[in-house]
Amino acid sequence: MEITESELKSTITAAKAGKQSAFNVLLDAYWNFVYGYQLKRVQNEHEAEDITIEAFAKAFDKIQGFDESYVFSTWLITISKNIQIDKYRKQKQSVVLESEQDKQHQMQNVPDQTPTQEDALITEQNLLELLGFMKRLKPIYREVLNLRYFQEMSYQDIAEQLDEPLTNVKVRLLRAKKLLAELINQHHNR
Repeated sequence: MEITESELKSTITAAKAGKQSAFNVLLDAYWNFVYGYQLKRVQNEHEAEDITIEAFAKAFDKIQGFDESYVFSTWLITISKNIQIDKYRKQKQSVVLESEQDKQHQMQNVPDQTPTQEDALITEQNLLELLGFMKRLKPIYREVLNLRYFQEMSYQDIAEQLDEPLTNVKVRLLRAKKLLAELINQHHNR
C-alpha cells in the first residue's frame, strides 16, 4: 500500500490521537517494508515476523514521541533493528527480565481495538468456511484469532495465555484479522 507524504502526516496525527484506523493504515503501509528488512537480517520467517510485530507494537506505543521531522519508515526500521539486536543480546545473556513498570506502561498506552471493517467481514462468514480460511493462516495467527473470537478472551487474558506483552498481542491480532480478511476477499472475488 502506497501512502503519500500528506496522507502519512495526517495518519500519524490521527494515530497520536488514538484513532485505531490510523494504526491499521500504518501497519498496512509499512508491514512488508519492515518485515522484508528483518527477513534479510535474520533469515528466518518466524523470527522476522515476531520482530516486526514487536517493532510495530513499540512504535504504536511510542507514537506520541515521534518527531515528524524524521522519516517514519526510518524510525520503524531503527526500532526493529534495535529489537533484533536486543533479542540476540538476550539470547547470549540467557535470561533478562522485563520490568513490571514497562509492561504496565505498554498496557495502558495502546488504544483498545474497536470493531473494524475486517471484524465485520470476519463476523459475517459461515463458521465452517471461516475455519477453512483460518487453517490457511500461520499457527500463531490462528491461535490469537481462536482465543479472541472463539474463546472470547480479553486482550489481557490472551497476553497472559501466550506470555506476550499486551501490545504484541494487539498487533498480532490486527495482522491476523487483516490476513484473514484478505483470504476471504480473494475467495469471494474469484
